[in-house]
Amino acid sequence: MNPGYAGRSELPDNLKALFRTVAMMVPDYAMIAEIMLYSSGFVNARPLSVKIVATYTLCSEQLSSQAHYDYGMRAVKSVLTAAANLKLKYPDADEAILMLRSINDVNLPKFLGHDLPLFAGITSDLFPGITLPEPDYGILTEAIEKNCKEMNLQMTKSFLTKILQVYEMMLVRHGFMIVGEPFGGKTSSYRVLAKALGDIAEKGLMEENKVIITVINPKSITMGELYGSFDPVSHEWSDGILAVSYRNFASSTTLDRKWLIFDGPVDAMWIENMNTVLDDNRKLCLMSGEIIQMHSNQSLIFEPADLEAASPATVSRCGMIYMEPSQLGVEPIITSWLENKVPNGCSAQQRTMLGYLLNWMIPPILDYVRRNGKFFLPMSDSHITSAILKLYECFLLDFWVDESDSKIRLRSDEEEEVPNELHSDKYTNHLQMLFQFSIVWAAGSVLKYDSRAAFDDFFRTLCSGTKVEFPRPTELKMAKNVQIPQKGLVFDHMFSKENNGFVSWESTMQRYAIPEDIQVNQIIIPTVDTTRQKYFLLKFIENNCPALIVGPTGTGKSAITNNFILSLPSDKYMPNFISFSAQTSANQTQDVILSKLDKRRKGLLGPPVGKKCILFVDDLNMPQKEQYGAQPPVELLRQWIDNGNWYDRKDTSRIEMIDQTLVTAMGPPGGGRNDITARFTRHMVVIGIDSFTEQALKGIFSTIMDWHFATGFEGSYKAMTKIFIDSTYDLYKFAIENFLPTPTKSHYVFNLRDFSRVIQGMLLLRGQSADSSAKMYRLWVHEAYRVFYDRLVDPSDRQMFFTFVKGIVSDKFKQNFGKTFSHLGQIGKEVTDNDLRSLFFGDYINPADANRLYDEITDFDALKDVMDNQLEDHDAMSKAPMKLVMFRYAIEHVSRISRILKQPNGHCLLVGVGGSGRQSCARLATYMADYELFQIEITKQYGMLEWRDDIRRLLKMAGYDGKPTVFMMNDNQIKSESFVEDINMILNSGDIPNLYEPDERGEILERMQQVATENKAKIEFTPFALYNYFVDQVKNNLHVILAFSPIGDAFRTRLRKFPSLINCCTIDWFQPWPEDALEMVANKFLEDINVDFDVKTSIVKMCKTFHTSVAELSERFQEILQRINYVTPTSYLELIKTFKRLLGEKQKTLLDMKNRYVVGLEKLESAASEVAIMQVELEALKPQLEVTSQETADLMVRIEAETVEVEAKKTVVEADEKVANEAAAGSKAIKDECEADLAEALPALKSAIKALNTLKPSDISLMKSMKNPPHMIRFVMEAICVMRQVKPDRKPDPSGTGKMIEDFWGPSQKLLSDMNFLDHLKSYDKDHIPPKVIKVIRDKYTSNPDFNPKVIASVSSAAEGLCSWVTAMDIYDRVAKVVAPKKEKLKEAEGLLKIQMDALNEKQAELKAVLDRLQLLNDDLDLKKQKLAELEEAKEMCEKKLVRAEKLLGGLGGEKTRWTQSAKDLTDLFDNVAGDVLVSAGVVAYLGPFTADFRLDQIDKWVEGCHKLEIPCSETITLAGTFGDPVKIRSWNIAGLPVDSFSTDNGIIVDNTSRWPLCIDPQGQANKWIKNLEKTNMLKVIKLSDPNYVRTLENSIQFGHPVLLENVFEELDPILEPVLLKTIFRQAGVDLIRLGENSIEYSHDFKFYITTKLRNPHYLPEVSVKVTLLNFMITPIGLQDQLLSIVAAKEKPELEEKKNQLIIEGAASKKQLKEIEDKILEVLSSSQGNILDDEVAIQVLSSSKILAQEISEKQEVANKTEEEIDATRNGYTPVAAHSSILFFTISDLASIDPMYQYSLVWFINLYIVSIEESDKSNDLDERIENLNNHFTYSIYRNVCRSLFEKDKLLFSLILCIGILKGKDKVDDSEWRFLLTGGVALDNPVPNPAEEWLQDKAWGELVRCQEFSALKELYKHVIENADKWKEVYDNPAPHSMDLPDPWHLSLSPMQKLIVLRCLRPDKIVPGVQDFIVEHIGRSYIEPPTFDLAGSFSDSNPCSPLIFVLSPGADPMSALMKFADDESM
Repeated sequence: MNPGYAGRSELPDNLKALFRTVAMMVPDYAMIAEIMLYSSGFVNARPLSVKIVATYTLCSEQLSSQAHYDYGMRAVKSVLTAAANLKLKYPDADEAILMLRSINDVNLPKFLGHDLPLFAGITSDLFPGITLPEPDYGILTEAIEKNCKEMNLQMTKSFLTKILQVYEMMLVRHGFMIVGEPFGGKTSSYRVLAKALGDIAEKGLMEENKVIITVINPKSITMGELYGSFDPVSHEWSDGILAVSYRNFASSTTLDRKWLIFDGPVDAMWIENMNTVLDDNRKLCLMSGEIIQMHSNQSLIFEPADLEAASPATVSRCGMIYMEPSQLGVEPIITSWLENKVPNGCSAQQRTMLGYLLNWMIPPILDYVRRNGKFFLPMSDSHITSAILKLYECFLLDFWVDESDSKIRLRSDEEEEVPNELHSDKYTNHLQMLFQFSIVWAAGSVLKYDSRAAFDDFFRTLCSGTKVEFPRPTELKMAKNVQIPQKGLVFDHMFSKENNGFVSWESTMQRYAIPEDIQVNQIIIPTVDTTRQKYFLLKFIENNCPALIVGPTGTGKSAITNNFILSLPSDKYMPNFISFSAQTSANQTQDVILSKLDKRRKGLLGPPVGKKCILFVDDLNMPQKEQYGAQPPVELLRQWIDNGNWYDRKDTSRIEMIDQTLVTAMGPPGGGRNDITARFTRHMVVIGIDSFTEQALKGIFSTIMDWHFATGFEGSYKAMTKIFIDSTYDLYKFAIENFLPTPTKSHYVFNLRDFSRVIQGMLLLRGQSADSSAKMYRLWVHEAYRVFYDRLVDPSDRQMFFTFVKGIVSDKFKQNFGKTFSHLGQIGKEVTDNDLRSLFFGDYINPADANRLYDEITDFDALKDVMDNQLEDHDAMSKAPMKLVMFRYAIEHVSRISRILKQPNGHCLLVGVGGSGRQSCARLATYMADYELFQIEITKQYGMLEWRDDIRRLLKMAGYDGKPTVFMMNDNQIKSESFVEDINMILNSGDIPNLYEPDERGEILERMQQVATENKAKIEFTPFALYNYFVDQVKNNLHVILAFSPIGDAFRTRLRKFPSLINCCTIDWFQPWPEDALEMVANKFLEDINVDFDVKTSIVKMCKTFHTSVAELSERFQEILQRINYVTPTSYLELIKTFKRLLGEKQKTLLDMKNRYVVGLEKLESAASEVAIMQVELEALKPQLEVTSQETADLMVRIEAETVEVEAKKTVVEADEKVANEAAAGSKAIKDECEADLAEALPALKSAIKALNTLKPSDISLMKSMKNPPHMIRFVMEAICVMRQVKPDRKPDPSGTGKMIEDFWGPSQKLLSDMNFLDHLKSYDKDHIPPKVIKVIRDKYTSNPDFNPKVIASVSSAAEGLCSWVTAMDIYDRVAKVVAPKKEKLKEAEGLLKIQMDALNEKQAELKAVLDRLQLLNDDLDLKKQKLAELEEAKEMCEKKLVRAEKLLGGLGGEKTRWTQSAKDLTDLFDNVAGDVLVSAGVVAYLGPFTADFRLDQIDKWVEGCHKLEIPCSETITLAGTFGDPVKIRSWNIAGLPVDSFSTDNGIIVDNTSRWPLCIDPQGQANKWIKNLEKTNMLKVIKLSDPNYVRTLENSIQFGHPVLLENVFEELDPILEPVLLKTIFRQAGVDLIRLGENSIEYSHDFKFYITTKLRNPHYLPEVSVKVTLLNFMITPIGLQDQLLSIVAAKEKPELEEKKNQLIIEGAASKKQLKEIEDKILEVLSSSQGNILDDEVAIQVLSSSKILAQEISEKQEVANKTEEEIDATRNGYTPVAAHSSILFFTISDLASIDPMYQYSLVWFINLYIVSIEESDKSNDLDERIENLNNHFTYSIYRNVCRSLFEKDKLLFSLILCIGILKGKDKVDDSEWRFLLTGGVALDNPVPNPAEEWLQDKAWGELVRCQEFSALKELYKHVIENADKWKEVYDNPAPHSMDLPDPWHLSLSPMQKLIVLRCLRPDKIVPGVQDFIVEHIGRSYIEPPTFDLAGSFSDSNPCSPLIFVLSPGADPMSALMKFADDESM
């Protein structure tokens, strides 16, 4: 293998160790050459071999160093192979000639021009007198010459040489490289050669064959597409383009030459895979396993610009031909152009003139720009020449037309008749002027502005012919009027055919009237620059000439080009726009371009027939360079421009593209923009567009402002335009010059867009709001501040900006600054920069107003009210309400964002740390603008597919739904940089290429057609126009808000990669909250807390102090411990919310507790006072009881007598009642029978009446009016007449019988005429129908079947009703006849019953009187009995109360004193609670991440601050004292929380914080504690790596189970955000939380813990604001307690077991006692009225107190036992303390190497093993010493095993110092001095012995005086320099005695310090002696590797890991050990 270089990786040591390494030395080239030459038939092999080696040796020493030069073995072999071939061909030729020829053939092609003479010198010295004969390539040369002419190339000598070299190289090498810069002839050389060989093959000469060429640009495709790849899913192999092409060539059976050309950069990424092809194997090995043998006629040709990124292995395998542009020069380009590109219409004279003109003017121009020009991008001479001629050709093609306006054909061999006019002097002059114009713009425009004036001067001088160095040829006549006019620069003029000369660009500008209804961002004001750009674009597009427009950002390159291309006729041109960014790939580019082209036929794509596609690539140089410098998207475009084709990525087929013109634009390289390969730009005519001149810039914006002021403004305002434009320009220049970008201010990039944003902001103000000029001045200041000031970071920058703006107001506006802004400042004080924060303009002050006007807002209180109301409305509607305080700072940012959203295409970049309010302000501003807010929801699986789906949804919402939409995104949501790439495109163009599938795109077009129709948009309904309309709608409706954090490199990198983030966004930098913001937030949140006003004011001040002091503490924390902590506004809000919540809870708790004690005491006092009263009452009750008893007995006798009389009367009355009841029953039976009979008739009667009711008067009238009614009607009316007893008329029989018949119709009509006819029927006396009538009715009518209402209904509805009535009367009468007798009988029965009832009632009245008298007696008796009972009860209660009082006072009387004291203590505590809780809340909110020392230090400062501000608080405040519950803390300790106060505080923070805790837990303490603590609550443990952890989390949230997320790193999964932020919303009465895509029910029992094992994690604010960070690293006290428990458990297991049992019992007892006391107090306080009345309460109190006494007694016994156990247990404290020191000593090793990290579990395991294995002893002191010695050495042995050799002594020293520190035997300052030598300052004491004592050593000796023991040392050295020189000179100064008195007076450490000063080289042996002296020799003799010992220390869960150095291989030892152990 080769050593490591580009493209190669070093082998891992463990793999290397398996091989025997053999180093290949440089071979003896001479011997090898000699042997090979002999074998080839050379006689003079030895001298020739020496010459070969000498040639290469001299070349490597004398020639320049180039990447493609190779003088190695392969180069030597190439020469030998070439020599062998020549020897075969010319066996008799001079061997020296053959050798020289071989050397030249192999080497000459690769040398640069300046190395050729040197090489010629070397060969002439080595081969003196030898002249090489010219090789005979006559046939080939002729063919080359012929093809050069056909291809319009000049066959110069150098070009021919290079072609022949290519041919020769092809013969000897199957792989070679044609290297060189553009315009060197690389491509042309092989193309000419290929055609020449084809011609020779056709003639059958030279045994040659035609050439087949395949060209691939390897960097325009991916590695997989080049070679082939496996499908990641199906694992199916797909061939790459190279594999297919190579296989086709290899399998070809023809003899044709096959050239596979790699036209692109060569780098190690792709070419290393071709090593097997390029060496003698000639095989291509693919990943699929296929090996393809190369064809004998096949060649691999590489065509790179250089080989900077190629490896030596590649260079040595290939032949090299280097082609320099300088060798070719520019003359061939000019000659070829003159021969073939001059229009045929030119006369011979004009052709000659052009020859002189070109050859005269081009060289001096090239010389000048090369020497003096500053280019926008580098251009070679050849490129400039080519560009000049291409541009000239464009003008000629466009210019040279005849009268019929048809183009004169070019490049034609046929002569055409042309008008003589074209040969005139006028047209000759035109040719000269056009050429000057071409030079100015092709060569001059690429110069930067500051070079243009000098170029103008040079060019004019040159054209005038007065330039001495470049005189005008005498043959060339140039009239004076041909030259460019003197006015202005040459760039200010253009050639005009109509004017026969030059005219100014300005004169060609069209007048532009701005439409009234146009949006500001759509206005393009014509300027000289836009006119030029459009002019050149037209020329390039018409003539199909690729162009590159280059210039700074903001000059309108993109906008003007886009606008121009879109304005081209749509029937001829089809635009295609691409904007490159840093992330753009070649594949994306190919997809975008091909998606717009139609398939003409297989392999041929183009725009629709008859159209030309204009491809505009913007930001051409933005794509990020690969590792070796290539830009694949650019290489892809170059492949097309060079070869006209690409490859299909699916089937690798060739795709050709036609009818497509390329136009590109880019900014100058630098600042995220890369330089671009000249191999691509060589094809372009480069036009430079420099920044607008001051005049142009002012002209543009003056026009816009004049247009604005002309609409609704007073005329006077128009005069302000110039002032505002000039001021903005000055400000813009000031910003560019003063606010320069740095790594920390990478966003300080200003361009013309910022200028325009100020003006656009001013245009927001309408005429009706402009009520004074002062307001307009303030508006300008406001807009300037918003655009420039809001992005400034430093106070100094902001102050500088303020000063400058202040100057503009006074100098430009001629206004008094203080007066103009007086309403913002404080009365009588100067207006400051801070006062300008109150300058507001906006349109949101009247949200209800439909026409919201942008105006100044002077009433801040009104503004605040509006914002508060809007916030309230938002929160009422939102699922994620924002509990914000609208303080000034927040209002400022909301106002800024609102201003941006009001502007068309307004996007903003909000920069600030997480928690600074960026997203909240943006949400509110969006709501206020009434826009839709769109945000993506990140899930674990969220990727590119989901992102694109969301973006499609967003763009559709803004596009065809027409909803004004805000897309907000923060940097946490960026899971891939491709997201930013897409945002960059949206910002830039409003679209993302290839975003939509065809069907989706079709849907968009369909919808846009509807939208366009609805909006009456004036657009064509073509797909292109509709899609552009869609993009325009997106631009109009979409606003992007990006919330990024400036912390880290990501922000800076993104700004560099994606320039639109700055260019298209207004930047708002969120500064740290100012003091007024902190104060207002605190005031708002704390307004309703229960403290005095003065205290509240002080608390607000203290909150601000907390915030600022922790920021300072964090800086110190980072400086000392390199731990980073961020202080954000969220921390501040957490402080205030925590304080408010905890204060309320604490106050309530204290008040409740105090009240319970007070009530308890009151009850006791009440009971005591009542005892005497109750005894008096008891005596008074006795006589009352006796009197009442006698009265009751007398009354009972009287009642007994009365009762006998009552019973007698009662018997008589009951007998009479029985008789009466029987009579009543008989009467009721008769009545029931009557009613049952009537029930049959009544329904029919009711229905008849109902039928009558339905009859209308009209129905009756109709019947009455009938002259001859139907029979049925007559029949019914007869029945009615009969019922009414109306007699019929007697009339003669109409049938003529002569008889008289009865006719009822006449009477019937009379009846019907009666107005009361129906009423008579309804009131008919149905009970008394005459029997005669009813008989007739029954006989004649009702018995007739036709007399049926249903039958009659068919004739008349009226008759039907009457029929029903008659029928009902019949039924009723029948029933009534039966019922009548029964009614009579009923009447009799009722009469008899009445007589009986009257008699009965009389007797009952008598009985009642007797009963009432008896009742009165009974009532009296009851009262007497009740009184007697009450008296007895009162007596009994008195007695009971006395007993209860005795119990109560006897049981709880002793508590009175304690309760009184407790109530007093609680009162004191309540008074101090505000300060205590404030400090404690500060600890909870801020101090979690800090270590114990930092916490304590900060708490002390805070307490001191509270005392100063007179906030009532305790003298010393601890978290445990304020919020600690001893019972709960004890339970935590039992669960595994260390007992030290630091860990206890951590537990309290976890218990009291409102955010979920994230514990920094390298030793696993928190993890263990949480698992034990929550075990009973069904704790779920998850890791982010678990596949289903989200499901587990969802279930736990729903069911209220705690979750522990362990082993997290520095970033958390974004899906956890809703859980961390607790974004809970209520829906249908249920609390829900949205997790990913699911909304799940939220249980408030859910708890979430997070732990990390990282020792020093760096959590960015985006993470830290969402959690409570807690430093859970173990403390010495906590570890000591754990270790003590372990050693006690091992040494005295029975005692430790007893202690643990006592701890658990004690905790339970304390908990029980607490519960009992709570119960007692609860009973006392909750009992209503007199406690002595509540027997249950007294019983509970009595039993509780008895139980409490029992528990207390047991606890006292237990405490005594525990004290005895602790006394024994604490005897082992020295062991625990010593071991704790050891742990923290080895923890420090991680600072040396991150590998040196040791877990607490490992340490404790070693500790336990050491306890078991160390020597036992009954003597405790001896046992302690044994334990300490054994464990110390055990640690040393085990740690040494894992250390590098270099670190072992250092570890021994640290261990030794640690142990000595534990014994207080080391002075920290001395130890620090030993390590650092102190702080070097100027040494005032001169060096007494400069000849041997170095100044550095002397300086340290002098600095030793800071130690009292060494104070006089330096003086002693001065006085006794000779003695000290002996020490200095001694070979072992560490072991010799120091000069007296120092040897005896200094401690070993101090001696080491002296040694360090004098002889630092001997510090190692000195340290060794120091270690031996203090802890023993064994600690400087690291143990050898002990495999058995290591194995015994391991277990199945703790594996052995071998960290190997190169060459180390423990495998054999391991296998042997396994065998020995029988494993």
